[in-house]
Amino acid sequence: MLTRSIPILVMVAFLNALCFPLITLGLEHAPHITFATLRAMIAGLSLALVAAILGRPIPTDVGSWIALGAIGLGATTLAYFGMFHAAEFVSPGLATILTNTQPLIAAVLAFGVLSERLRPAQYMGLGIGFLGIITVAMPRFGFVDGIGEVAALSYALLAAVGLAVSNVVMKTIRGRIDPIVAMAAQLLLGALPLAILALLTEQPSEIHLSPGFALALVLLALPGTALSYWLWFWVLERIPLTYANAFTFLTPVLALLLGVMAFDEQVGPLLVLGLILTCIGVVIVQRNSRGQIAPTA
Repeated sequence: MLTRSIPILVMVAFLNALCFPLITLGLEHAPHITFATLRAMIAGLSLALVAAILGRPIPTDVGSWIALGAIGLGATTLAYFGMFHAAEFVSPGLATILTNTQPLIAAVLAFGVLSERLRPAQYMGLGIGFLGIITVAMPRFGFVDGIGEVAALSYALLAAVGLAVSNVVMKTIRGRIDPIVAMAAQLLLGALPLAILALLTEQPSEIHLSPGFALALVLLALPGTALSYWLWFWVLERIPLTYANAFTFLTPVLALLLGVMAFDEQVGPLLVLGLILTCIGVVIVQRNSRGQIAPTA
């Protein structure tokens, strides 16, 4: 099951890599939190519609809804708040890099909460992958823009913590809730605080409707959110969190390649070295996971 999950994990990494470029494009036409709310609501409603058509069961116990609320608070409310604000201060590639430091946070939480035990080589692989991310981002950590750079780091860290916590909670409800229902519920629950914050602090009327904004929103909400979240939860039902999370280090790699093509981000020696280190780290984690843990579902 571990090896068969690799194509899905790579697809999720690619879909996530599309998010920050789409966020950057969309922020030219809409306020931050309003845009984030629309993303979550459209994605959640689309998954809810699919779940209804397929007749997927809705959880009835309070514990499941508390868990879904916690996932929504982390993966949607906090993560989107951090992502959309971080994108204001830094390039899409760097924003993706900073946010995807969450595998290291999740590895610590998984050790304490889920009792996931890694081999020494796997910890080394996570460390090498993270070193690659730091190497790539190093040229941009001069804090030339002062408060803006500090704000970007803070927002990205908030998003990373929210994602890490939500991933751990997802593992605790595996097998209990249908993946489509779970992701629809957490997106809609997580969108509620964002909607309230948008109404209190922004003017939704400031949205400038255009074909470009509509395309960015639809791509961000459907393949970039609904599909990627569904696939991610499906994978987490079957393989260890830390193994799956190692593949999220590929997201910055793909995002930077997209940034080079679409946003004129520069390719330098540190970028190349960082990407090589990241790929090495992922391979180490993947190869040392074979036969380690049986599938959970």
